[in-house]
Amino acid sequence: MKRILITGAGSFIGTSFDKYMKQFNNEYKIETIDMKGDQWKEKDFSSYNSIFHVAGIAHADVSKVSEETKKLYYAVNCELAFETARKYKEDLNGQAGQFIYMSSIIVYGEETNINKKRVITRDTQPNPSNFYGDSKLQAENKLIPLMEEDFNVAIIRPPMIYGEGSKGNYQTLVNLALKLPAFPDIKNERSMLAIENLCSFVKEYIDKNSNGILFPQDPDYVRTSRMVKKIASEHNRKIYLFSWLNWLIYLLGFAPGKVGKLVNKAFGNLVYEK
Repeated sequence: MKRILITGAGSFIGTSFDKYMKQFNNEYKIETIDMKGDQWKEKDFSSYNSIFHVAGIAHADVSKVSEETKKLYYAVNCELAFETARKYKEDLNGQAGQFIYMSSIIVYGEETNINKKRVITRDTQPNPSNFYGDSKLQAENKLIPLMEEDFNVAIIRPPMIYGEGSKGNYQTLVNLALKLPAFPDIKNERSMLAIENLCSFVKEYIDKNSNGILFPQDPDYVRTSRMVKKIASEHNRKIYLFSWLNWLIYLLGFAPGKVGKLVNKAFGNLVYEK
């Protein structure tokens, strides 16, 4: 029986993974630990085959934060992850182990464009556009050197994760689907990842003792309008998709300032290469 520790009690991803793995109760023993404070440092990690580190801070309004808040992002997303992995490796004392870190597509920056398709490949170099993305990338850079023959480090860079209970950009789409009677049908493409698929991928990474940088995504790219329509349908609402004003929306994608930024964020093209 494999023993897996989820670091980050109450997190959306950690809770979802714990729930998903209950169907395999005879093969895996899942435990969760709260990483707030210093009490976690007293726990012995040596009995775990894998640690799934999901503790972190996300979904910041990067334009309205103090320097103190920025420091907190680096402390949690970077330093806490590194300290946890280093303690795990020390506790193992030569035994085999696997540390899985939840990073994000955000390490490539937030640039999306309605008028141009952006495709990220394995060769694309990270280029964070804010402190959130940089805190994730700095964590990766500190974790990878810990990898040795008996200590695997797996870095997961998922695109937008969606599903019941998720927050961030997906919650914005939910709010739109529940309020708007109509929505522009722009033919954009986005890589996304259903929470159920993420959980399945993580189980696979654990089974294979994977390491390195991993790029999970749903089999098909998603169109923003179709996602909004699907969400509305799941809430027993009908939403009308229209395309007769698409030319105006594409034009607004060139607009400077807040308008252009919002249009490109909502309808921009951003995908992982399949």
